[in-house]
Amino acid sequence: MEKYFGCDAHKRYSVFVSMNGQGQSGRPVRVEHNRSLFRKYLSNLPPGSQIAIESIGNWYWMIDEMERAGHNPMLVHARKAKMMMGQINKIDKLDARGLALLLRNGTLPMVWIPPGELRDKRELPRMRMSFVRIRTILKNRIHATLSKYAVDIQKVSDIFGTTGRMLLRDRIGTLPPYTFQSMESQLKLLDQLEIQIRQCEKQINVIVQATPTMKLLMTLPGVGKILAVVITLEIGDVSRFPGPAHLASYSGTVPRIKSSGGKSFYGKVRPDVNRYLKWAFVEAANSMVVHQNHYPNCHVIRLYKRIRARRGHSKAVVAMARHLAEATYWMLKKNESYREPISSTRKSTREIHET
Repeated sequence: MEKYFGCDAHKRYSVFVSMNGQGQSGRPVRVEHNRSLFRKYLSNLPPGSQIAIESIGNWYWMIDEMERAGHNPMLVHARKAKMMMGQINKIDKLDARGLALLLRNGTLPMVWIPPGELRDKRELPRMRMSFVRIRTILKNRIHATLSKYAVDIQKVSDIFGTTGRMLLRDRIGTLPPYTFQSMESQLKLLDQLEIQIRQCEKQINVIVQATPTMKLLMTLPGVGKILAVVITLEIGDVSRFPGPAHLASYSGTVPRIKSSGGKSFYGKVRPDVNRYLKWAFVEAANSMVVHQNHYPNCHVIRLYKRIRARRGHSKAVVAMARHLAEATYWMLKKNESYREPISSTRKSTREIHET
């Protein structure tokens, strides 16, 4: 008799509940997160068992063990599953039973499981992104400290460049002693971060070879080698998305909408998205905004200016990121380089002739 298994996973243990084809559930089994105990439990399950497991933070090794044991793990969208269960009480055995029931009914909201090799390669650009985020925090803190004491360095545009650091070194000597000590420590940490980021980029260049897909993505406005690597590894197989809107939603570039009585309200983007992919598209959009004077007739710049005039900078950048995400879908689907939308090209040509 076919059985379905729901796994309510936590940091230190998981609770499994089985369910047969008639909807009868078995007793819950608690399995500690010890590899030997976990493997022992999986070895007692029927070969090829379907196991629904929520996409929590430590699912990597659990999926690996389930696949190694010859089972069929299915990663679950946790928020959607909770809504579909409709349970008032939250208990481990009820959550596991609810997952098994959704699996049995064929209504389980599943999430794509990347291959093990792809999961491993993702860690390199993700680590770099974390380092860059910390670097930005440090730079902002240094700027804020200089502003507190009216230390203004106007001779350079970037105080963290070679010339800027020399000027900065001379000026921070005028700061109070403990503030000076704090600045020294932050600058040392900033130097260490720069070294780590460069080493990480070298590893990415060696391990993640430039594929035809990455070369296609580098034709996207604002996308260079690093962003092309991030987008490629985070998307994986583009055929898993039914259409461009689904990829844009997965990338966190689609705002939430509430429409009723002929009125529509557009809110913030969803939080349960691929934040790494969202960062990549938003970073590409911001890069185009910074260099917009070099691309006056580019479609994304026209889109940015039009929406910024009505909605402001932030929403305009998200709109640009959504265009890039949808364009990425068609580029990968058709295996073609980025092309300016026809309507934008015609408009640009017309305005050139008018001027």
